[in-house]
Amino acid sequence: QVQLVESGGGLVQPGGSLRLSCAVSGGIFNILTLDWHRQAPGKQRELVAGITGGGSTNYADSVKGRFTISRDNAKKTVYLQMDSLKPEDTAVYYCYARYVGTSLNYWGQGTQVTVSS
Repeated sequence: QVQLVESGGGLVQPGGSLRLSCAVSGGIFNILTLDWHRQAPGKQRELVAGITGGGSTNYADSVKGRFTISRDNAKKTVYLQMDSLKPEDTAVYYCYARYVGTSLNYWGQGTQVTVSS
């Protein structure tokens, strides 16, 4: 069983930065594909960024050039560095882990990010 615990959310002004962390316990961290998703009020949950066990990354078009996903295998943690934040980035951000090629997948509890002046 894999447990995910997000942290780092909060209130930030437009143009500001936040770094989200997701600590992973259980499982085999090095081969997990790890994603960040977000869900704004009244909207569907969407993929923000993902990183494979080998370090390949992908991003939603809306965050390219502003957000950076990374992982620290020694700390079993995945990060989302968010820069140049916009009000439309306001959402609950969720960490998601999966073993590619299997049906095994896990969600964190989410952390609120609010971008407002």
